[in-house]
Amino acid sequence: MISEFRSEDGKACVLHLHDIPGGAKAFELAAKFCYDIRIELNATNVVPVRCAAEHLLMTEDYVGGNLITRTDNFLGEVLGSWKDTIKALEACESVLPHAEDLHIVSRCINSLASKACSDPSLSAWPVGGHAATKSSQGSAPWNGIVTREAPTSALADWWYIDASFLGLPLFKRLILAMEAKGMKPENVAEALIYSAKRSLPGLSGGSTAARMTPGISISAASESEQRVFLEEIVDLLPMNKGVISTRFLLRLLRTAMILRASPSCRENLERRTGAQVEEAALEDLLIPSLGPSVETLYDVDCVQRILVHFMQLNQSAVTSSAIVDEGQSITSSSSPTPMAMVARLVDVYLAEVAADVNLKLHKFLSLASAVSDYARPLDDGIYRAIDVYLKSHPWLTESEREQICQLINCQKLSLEACTHAAQNERLPLRLVVQVLFFEQLHLRSSIAGWLFVSDRVENSQAPHSSNVAIQADISEEQENDDHHVDVDDMRSQVLELEKECLSMKQEIGKLGKPRSSWNIFSRKCGFGVKSQSVAGGK
Repeated sequence: MISEFRSEDGKACVLHLHDIPGGAKAFELAAKFCYDIRIELNATNVVPVRCAAEHLLMTEDYVGGNLITRTDNFLGEVLGSWKDTIKALEACESVLPHAEDLHIVSRCINSLASKACSDPSLSAWPVGGHAATKSSQGSAPWNGIVTREAPTSALADWWYIDASFLGLPLFKRLILAMEAKGMKPENVAEALIYSAKRSLPGLSGGSTAARMTPGISISAASESEQRVFLEEIVDLLPMNKGVISTRFLLRLLRTAMILRASPSCRENLERRTGAQVEEAALEDLLIPSLGPSVETLYDVDCVQRILVHFMQLNQSAVTSSAIVDEGQSITSSSSPTPMAMVARLVDVYLAEVAADVNLKLHKFLSLASAVSDYARPLDDGIYRAIDVYLKSHPWLTESEREQICQLINCQKLSLEACTHAAQNERLPLRLVVQVLFFEQLHLRSSIAGWLFVSDRVENSQAPHSSNVAIQADISEEQENDDHHVDVDDMRSQVLELEKECLSMKQEIGKLGKPRSSWNIFSRKCGFGVKSQSVAGGK
């Protein structure tokens, strides 16, 4: 290029070499090599120098042992070390098109994937770069000689710390290469979680709820980059159920809403969360509503979609439970089923969001009906949620109150819940009468069971009654007489309860009468004085 330069006025030749890979530093090393000045190659500069040598055509056609051959040989040594390979791959980002054409990027990625997927107990790859080198600290035996400890299987996922410092394109290719070489989904998930916590705000630590709230703005310069990074991470998440906690999936979903990620990204997270929503906690589901048209404090529609995905995946369990008697479908097993766990979670969530005055009735009904009634062994939870909703929405009409109370199965209310509901003035009259009827049945069953046990005790003591009568003193005989009097009194109470049940059955058909008729029922059944309310139903 200098020889081709012609200047009639004798001016100096000035060349601008803007297209040399690696810039001025790589060109300087190549120039020193030409003039036999010793250069020092390392894992950081070998890739730019190799690309510059290719651009300058420093091949064996001009001289033996030229720079291309020298850098290729040194690059082979670099790929033998995890730490040096990481540095070389990071250097590829500055000369990416040239390094890609020379297959340097693929060689580095394949080398890293092979090392990470190999058994760390068999290969002592140094944990270098950005990772904490716990294994390099070694131990001091009795002779004072420090020996380096070999990595153990507990450090099988050490690689993701270094990998998280790569750019997104190279990081994505490395993850895909590791999956292709048989990396466990758990280790891949750990790498993605670590990288997400490092790059996205609010995902690390317990301050997620405080950061991920409406009003927290993200700088416009970094919002688009974070959105792209989040969408790529979500696409890379393993499909295996349980490898990523439900709590972290919901944190990702909350972040995706703040960053305004694509609908496909949010749908992906909702579908993954729905597959394991039984592991979620109440605080995880309390996702603040975002957007210009915010009606409720929490995003109820999002939770609704998550439950729909859960029910679709567990449709077979719902069908089988519907065939079996509802009293045995859930309580037959010692441990709660995922369906029962989700039903309990929905009831607690409903009780939390029911206090929002902006929550529409149809949304409450839709969310409460998302889980089948067979999943609830007791309806105390849904009763509590309905009671909170009625208390926060006193303007509901009588028909709307009856509509929402149809969710309650009076036969599945505990005795405490029945006692509370019997005195709850917010409930429709029809439901109160039903609750009273089943409450009397509960009492009748309890008293009958007690009497049955008492009769069995009396029969078991009958053969020895003569000996007992001889040895007993006057005070013991008096106690036995009192006991028989108590049993007779309880039998008479049972008869009275049966009469009350019959009269209540007749009154159920007269529900069109004014509310004052309820006072008559209360006095008849002994509810004139309020008993202590159930804590869960307040």
